[in-house]
Amino acid sequence: MLGPLLGAGAVVAAACAAGYQSMAPTGQWYGRTFTGLSRRSKQLALTYDDGPNDPYTFRLLEVLAKRGSKATFFVVGRYVEHRPDIVREVVKAGHVVGNHTFTHPNLALASVVQNRIQFEECQRAVLEATGEAPRICRPPFGGRRPSTLRIARSLGLEPVMWNVTSYDWQVPPAAKIVKTCQRQIRGGDVILMHDGSHDGMGADRSQTVLATDILLERFQAEGYAFVTIPQMMQDITVSSQPSAVR
Repeated sequence: MLGPLLGAGAVVAAACAAGYQSMAPTGQWYGRTFTGLSRRSKQLALTYDDGPNDPYTFRLLEVLAKRGSKATFFVVGRYVEHRPDIVREVVKAGHVVGNHTFTHPNLALASVVQNRIQFEECQRAVLEATGEAPRICRPPFGGRRPSTLRIARSLGLEPVMWNVTSYDWQVPPAAKIVKTCQRQIRGGDVILMHDGSHDGMGADRSQTVLATDILLERFQAEGYAFVTIPQMMQDITVSSQPSAVR
């Protein structure tokens, strides 16, 4: 009797592990995703999901410009269609726009066909708004299966996750957002924040804006540079190249 029980327990444990890995931001079971650099790096990447969102995306652009920093914005396609002007301003300011699907579903629970449609429609919306299609993507909620990553790469998209979670979607005070991030940051990190909400446009992200300003000031004073995800990826590419023969 013990044998079947142990076997059933192993099946349940494996299922739980598989479910966790389909959502875990740093999990790599279902395929490689970008989650940052070596902890020795002096680079940090601020990433903002679920925009564009007026006025908070604009306010973030002002803060980033004041601090001379760049960031990455993973946009929702249906919001891009409503406010293409905001996305154009993001690009004009030198920041990077990534694909966050068209309607923000959990792709781990969506069909293969829906996975493709979600990425394709967001690509189309951003291309129409800015003249350039994204080259990176982030699955909503972090949800993905192997097919999700294969479809993304077939569309020329590199999947990007994160390794620092701000929990700013819970709308805590800016000081708490900062404290939450500081506990996790070690260098080379990809920080998850939000300039909008998947529930609808108009979400209040004022505390995220304030927290961003504080994080920029504090970590720049410690010698950190805030860069875009492609800049981080380029750093990996350069550092992995063999040294020239002399």
